[in-house]
Amino acid sequence: MIARTSAKTELEEPSLRLAVLIDADNAQAAVIEALLTEVTRFGEATVKRIYGDFTSTTSSGWKKVLQKFAIKPVQQFAYTTGKNATDSTLIIDAMDLLYTRKFDGFCLVTSDSDFTGLAMRIREEGLMVFGFGEQKTPAAFRNACHKFIYTEVLRPKAKQEAATATPAKDSKGKVAAREKNPTAASGKPEFPTEMALDALELCSDEQGWAHLGAFGSSLTKLQPDFDPRMFGFKKLSDLVKAKKDLFITEERTSPGSSNRQLYVAAK
Repeated sequence: MIARTSAKTELEEPSLRLAVLIDADNAQAAVIEALLTEVTRFGEATVKRIYGDFTSTTSSGWKKVLQKFAIKPVQQFAYTTGKNATDSTLIIDAMDLLYTRKFDGFCLVTSDSDFTGLAMRIREEGLMVFGFGEQKTPAAFRNACHKFIYTEVLRPKAKQEAATATPAKDSKGKVAAREKNPTAASGKPEFPTEMALDALELCSDEQGWAHLGAFGSSLTKLQPDFDPRMFGFKKLSDLVKAKKDLFITEERTSPGSSNRQLYVAAK
């Protein structure tokens, strides 16, 4: 059975039944509250599970929040050094949940590219895949998701600013290189102008106008990790209004309604 999906706009109510699966080895407990709030934008988290070795000191942060947010821990002991048994357990569980046919989508919380195949398999079944991970997450996994959210934008503002202001250091205490990314030093990536204009062209009418919701959906299809918050804007509407060099906007009243909706066109 294929789940019915539709383009999500800012006015739509979440309706998807979601399974939230967290890789404790590659996710941060500090963002869990904001992450679960983000999940509600897409639907209802009917299952929340986290996988890891909770006897390890590295998982101490997670043990403090599991009960508060009703997340079911799945204990996985490391059978041997250098092998990650957690990944296998999460994948097996995900497939078991997939075949119950009770879910419309999955939220995979990890920065590990090993889950790329899982994301692709879930998509093959017609279900939505939402990924959550850090900016270090490989492009293969990000692009395998329908939508990918960087967990950096979910951090408290004070911690987020501290993270971008403090240079990373290597094992010798020296400031590490920014992987040849000139925008990393400021904490904000370069705005993908060409991609944004391509996305707008794909969903615009003959006059070049597109509803903001359709534009947002088109952006996500072309670049699953696109997020206005990565560029300093809370909402897509704020971004297009601020980018006056690229876009022009217009509010229109819907026929038979007093609600006003935002439309955008290339300048």
